[in-house]
Parts: sequence; structure tokens; C-alpha cells
Amino acid sequence: MNVHLQYGREGLDVEIPGSNVTVIEPRFIEGLDDEAAAFEAAVRAPIRSPPLRETIGAGDTVAVLVPDRTRPFPSDRVLPWLFRELSHVPADRVTIVNGTGSHRINTPDELEAMLGRDILRRYRVVNHNAHDPATLAPAGKRKDGAVVMMNREYVRADRRIILGFIEPHFMAGFSGGYKAVFPGVADIDSIMFYHGASFIGDPRSTWGVLEGNPTQALVRECGALLPVDFCVNVTLNRKRRITRFFCGDVMAAHLEGCAFARRTAMAACARRFPVVVTTNGGYPLDQNLYQGVKGMSAAAQVVEQGGLIVAACECSDGFPAHGNFAPLLFKHKSPQAILDTILAPGFSLYDQWEAQLLAMILLKARVALYSRMPADDVRRAHLEPVDDLQGYIDRLFQERGSDMSVAVLPEGPMVIPYVEKQ
Repeated sequence: MNVHLQYGREGLDVEIPGSNVTVIEPRFIEGLDDEAAAFEAAVRAPIRSPPLRETIGAGDTVAVLVPDRTRPFPSDRVLPWLFRELSHVPADRVTIVNGTGSHRINTPDELEAMLGRDILRRYRVVNHNAHDPATLAPAGKRKDGAVVMMNREYVRADRRIILGFIEPHFMAGFSGGYKAVFPGVADIDSIMFYHGASFIGDPRSTWGVLEGNPTQALVRECGALLPVDFCVNVTLNRKRRITRFFCGDVMAAHLEGCAFARRTAMAACARRFPVVVTTNGGYPLDQNLYQGVKGMSAAAQVVEQGGLIVAACECSDGFPAHGNFAPLLFKHKSPQAILDTILAPGFSLYDQWEAQLLAMILLKARVALYSRMPADDVRRAHLEPVDDLQGYIDRLFQERGSDMSVAVLPEGPMVIPYVEKQ
């Protein structure tokens, strides 16, 4: 069976030679015939909210929060429609905040690619920097009394509009909703708390679970510290076309969008598989190994204990080079040693969460990685480097037999498989 895997910008084709192959893909939904018209209809008759145009006054200062370059949200298409709807608001009263969370700030070229040249030229755009206290302001307190700092431009605005993309999320259940705010524009200390070992290790912090999920509960608690006046969420298909808009009140729009995503982007399986081939959804999601853990986590939902995950993730940006993700992997001799360090009382280190998730996956299954990363770096990350994906797959079948059971996730975490309860 020939399967096209989402890898980098172009993808790649592999032949799965066996006769016992299960391809797990999201149910394909055609893109909207007229995205601009659908947007207009959605913001003029929103979910449990006044229309967008009536929500924002001409004299208001407005913060428009957009996802950063690691998310496939089509800001370059949506923002011109948004500002057309807000034509009564002068451009100099609007600030676009790039919600980087704890990621690195984006370069001018990256911002232009994300937002479009005209938007970048006309509107003020700021990169959120969770590490720079001078750019932050207090947003409120968590239930435990800790102060949550957020991007200063977002905090001080009269009105706040958040944009996001809804898909299953490996910790928060689903992306979208208040997640644009928290951790999108939070300070690094709050982000560290959000990614704490107890949240990551909780079995309810997982794909497709909202209620009872402690990670999602924290997202909602902190995201709502400041009023959000309007939410624009979308779902996308594999061609990056918008399939639905969910606009209006944050909670109501998000819940409706998550229900749609659950029907279209989660797939029930009757059993687990000894081998699962996965991706991280191609560019821009597979730019580094840090993000690539998501595709591995999707595969881990249906791999057998002691099985094998074969991940195709381009990793053109490496681990990436900044942060503690790579050092945490390199300095430990085994996945269990990584977990022992992270779970030790009092331990706290930026990027520990992704290392924790990868270690949890590796305690369940081997992971072989086809990427652009140097083989030695892949080995030091406790993964098996693959230099010829087709050759590797062929050898697996030669060793295990043509009837070997294999699952393939060509779009990685764009669909989340789960084993039906017997």
C-alpha cells in the first residue's frame, strides 16, 4: 500500500508492503466554498455573543492575539477579514500580539509570512516574550494566590480578541479557546507551573479530554483572568483550508468547536498495534523535535506496550537549539533517568515538560526517527536514527513477516486514535 506522509513542505511517499495495514486519517471535510463570506456570517451571528462589530468601539484600544508560527492558523487570510469587519476602528488603536508562549520570538520575515505584508505594514505587531519582565503586566491571581503576568499590550487593551485553531491536544484535550491566552501570552513562571510534572503526568491531561482535565482547567482559569471580548476559532483540513468557524463567547464557541473536532479528528481503534508509523503533520508543525513529540504521542495511544513507533518528522530546526529540551535528554542515560530527575521533589526547569512526555512514550515503546537531524543527536535523544525510511520499513517486514500488523498516521496528530473500551 502506498501512503503519502505529511513531512516538511512537500511530504513523502512510502510503500507499506504488508497486507495487514490500518491507515488512520481524520475524516476529510471539504474546505468552505467562500471562507470570507463564512467568516462574515460567523462574526455577525456569533455563538452566545453580540456581533463583533458591535462589541468593539471606534475609541477602544484593541489587542488581537494570534498564534505563532508553530501553529497552522491562517492569520494571513483571517486578519484582513477581521479588520474589514472592524473598519470603524483606526489602525493605530490596534496591536497584534503574536502569542509565542515560551517559544522564541519570530523574525520579521516569519511575521510577514504569517500575517501578510499589508497587515504587517499597517498594524503594530509585537512578539510576546515570556522571559522579559519589562514587557509584562499583572493579569490577576491563580486560585493558589500566585500572580499571573501577561503581555503588557494584551493586559492594557480596552478590548481583546483571540484567534485560534481547534484540534486535539496532547495535554489540554483540545487546542483553541483560552489556550491562546494561557499559555500564549503568559510569563515564564506561569508557563512553568502550567507544564509542571504533576499536570503532565496526570492521566486525564491527554488528547480529547476536557472535563476533569487539570491542564484544561488551568487554561480556563488563567485565560479568563482578563475579559476576552471575542473569540475566533477555526478547524482546518489537511489542505489547510478552513472547514468551520466557531466565533463569539470563548467557552461556548470553544466547546462547540471541540465537539466538531472530536467527530472529525479522533478515530476509534479496536486494538493496539506492534508498529505505528506516524508524522507530525508536516510543515510548520514538524520543524523541530520538541514539537515532534506530539506525533509520537498520538502514535503511543494505540501502540502495544514494548512496540515500535516510526516517526517521520523533518526537524529542520533541530531540537531546537535554544532551551533545555536537548540538554535534559543528553545528560541522562535512559528515559527512566529523565523521569526520575523531573519527578524529584523541588525540580523545576524550563522545557522539562516535553522531555517528560518523550520519556513517558519511550518507556512504552521504542521510537525510530526519520528526520534531517544528525544521527548522533538522534541517538543522544534516546531515539533510533533512520536514514532511509523505505528501506527501514522493508527490513521490518522482512524480519517480522508480511502479516505484521501496522497502523499508519499519515497526518500525525491531526487525527488522534484511541482504543475503544472492550
